Amino acid sequence: MIKVALIGAGKMGISHLAILGAHPDVEVVGVADTTKMVTEVLSKYTNFQCFSDYNKMIEEERPDAVVVAVPTKYHASLVARLLNEGIHVFVEKPFCLTANDGIELTKIATEKNLVNQVGYHNKFIGTFTEAKKLIDQGAIGEILHFSGDMNGPVVIKQKQSNWRSKPEEGGGCLMDYAAHLIDLINYLVAPISNVQGAILKSFYSGAVEDSVFSLLETENHISGVINVNWSDETYRKMSTQVTIIGSQGKIIVDATELKVYLKQDIADPNYTRGWNIKHINDFSEEVDFYLRGEEYSAQMDHFIKAVQQKVPNHINNFESAAQTDYVIDLIRNYNN
Repeated sequence: MIKVALIGAGKMGISHLAILGAHPDVEVVGVADTTKMVTEVLSKYTNFQCFSDYNKMIEEERPDAVVVAVPTKYHASLVARLLNEGIHVFVEKPFCLTANDGIELTKIATEKNLVNQVGYHNKFIGTFTEAKKLIDQGAIGEILHFSGDMNGPVVIKQKQSNWRSKPEEGGGCLMDYAAHLIDLINYLVAPISNVQGAILKSFYSGAVEDSVFSLLETENHISGVINVNWSDETYRKMSTQVTIIGSQGKIIVDATELKVYLKQDIADPNYTRGWNIKHINDFSEEVDFYLRGEEYSAQMDHFIKAVQQKVPNHINNFESAAQTDYVIDLIRNYNN
């Protein structure tokens, strides 16, 4: 059994806790949160040991791994503390407030040979992983251009002050939502290395942006655009779609559907020339505990297996997350 502790029992923290609590190879040895109401409820209705001070939890319980689900402004110092204690770390996205912080944490994790993962769950959604497989196989030929869209009704009126409205805490559409899309493009296409244009626009928020529009270029000179708007109430929830145009075809993919247009037949018998439409059910893998989508359980299961040395630590590691932070820095600096 892997001894795992959780720091931060907010929305994502509680989700991770439910998944960890049901995992057959995990013993949850502690939950730390500064909100007394949260720890009192967990203490009363669960068997989890709760702490108001994560330092005390680490000292008393000595976990093998810790899941960090606190605001981004605390990530750099908290994750560094855990790594220096020799603890494997899963941390929620975005990784850090700056790319330099992420690079430093990557160095520490590498030097200490510790498993490290950041919660970019899209890489565990079957439609996106299938799209990646087709691209790597050369099914659509040489990639010529990409576009990414992410829209939904997160901020649709004047917001009161909370972490999402504070840039110093990792708030704003760029860090909170566009980060997912940037990370996905880095994965599907190639790492983004250049920002050729960017507009950060506010509709309802005061100190942060509600939308991100940017013209990007990857390290191998593939051009693309992203459009991210968390103030679009025509959507029921946030929706992510990536379109990739190649010399031999086209891929349009979101979390539920994969559309592939091929100019010629490929070796894979599941695809033919012309349009091919596949549903997420064609690719979903069974998980032990389903919560908010199988991808959340799948990413945590991958982390635990990496700690057990059953799989390599290559998906959503600190290095790839720091690349995403780097692009966020490029976009933000373009506007300054």
